[in-house]
Amino acid sequence: MSAAAPSVRERLFGSVGNTLLTVVMLGLFVTYVPSLLRWAVFDATWWAASPATCRAMGGACWAFVHEKLRLILFGRYPFEEQWRPFAALLLTIALVLASCSLRFGGRAVIAGWLLGIPAVIVLMRGGVLGLSFVATDLWGGLPLTVFLAVGGILGAFPLAIALALGRRSQLGIIRGVCVMFIEMVRGVPLVSVLFMASFMIPLFLPGKLQVDALLRALIAITLFSAAYLAEAIRGGLQAVPAGQEQAAKALGLGYWQTSLLVVVPQALRLAVPAIANLFIGLFKDTSLVGIVGLTDLLLATKQALGDPQWRSFSLEGYLFVALLYVAFCSFISHYSRALERRLQRQAV
Repeated sequence: MSAAAPSVRERLFGSVGNTLLTVVMLGLFVTYVPSLLRWAVFDATWWAASPATCRAMGGACWAFVHEKLRLILFGRYPFEEQWRPFAALLLTIALVLASCSLRFGGRAVIAGWLLGIPAVIVLMRGGVLGLSFVATDLWGGLPLTVFLAVGGILGAFPLAIALALGRRSQLGIIRGVCVMFIEMVRGVPLVSVLFMASFMIPLFLPGKLQVDALLRALIAITLFSAAYLAEAIRGGLQAVPAGQEQAAKALGLGYWQTSLLVVVPQALRLAVPAIANLFIGLFKDTSLVGIVGLTDLLLATKQALGDPQWRSFSLEGYLFVALLYVAFCSFISHYSRALERRLQRQAV
């Protein structure tokens, strides 16, 4: 029988260290939380109000978020057309949830992405079906952040699987190339990869050949994510019992059939926590694209604070953006844990 879970009293006062920590935290709570609530809730200005009214109230000016909400969420995307990035964002989130759900088969998920990706591009870019054309340099805000994170991890998956298998290959050349790529990419920060993709690559292209800035950033994020994801998948591959591969070979399956049908699915199941952690990190790291001229969620907030009348309320703007990041990352974390539990029950 498993040991009973410790009670609340044991957790808070079960030892001298826990007791001291509990007392300190209660003291901080009593000291700072009431004043924080007064500033953030009771004395705050919530809806439409002028900057002068916010200053007179003395509390948080959430009216700034209300005033600049569309600029924060959608960047410089044309105001009249902002239903399009909203619809594309909802479609992308729905495709991600369908991909992680166990209710849909692999073919249905692949078909959904094959139809969904062109639909998202059409919604965002336009130029067809009566939609006005919107250049990628006007894309921004939350949709751009989600597109870069989802597109980066989606493009990294096949490359990461190939790198993980190649690093375990018996052929020295293939193994050496995979190891060199993984270690080189993991040895540099993402910001340097973004700079290389955004500023160095165009120097080596013919004058008439231009690659879109958003596409260059997406390629950089994909390559960077693939190196880290390959190591997570390799850890899952090493955790798969050797008997699984031996049994598949005994049944007459070839290398690729054994790898893709037997070993890799089990490795991905074991690597779910690591994959979720990488996706959360990638979602936050998309804020770095602002240094190469792309208007992500954080840079859109900075642009909203460019209005001199509202510039003094930057704390409220950054807190709102922080809550958006916390909400998305918390959802990814909780969903990955739920998916991990379901996969474990199916494996038993």
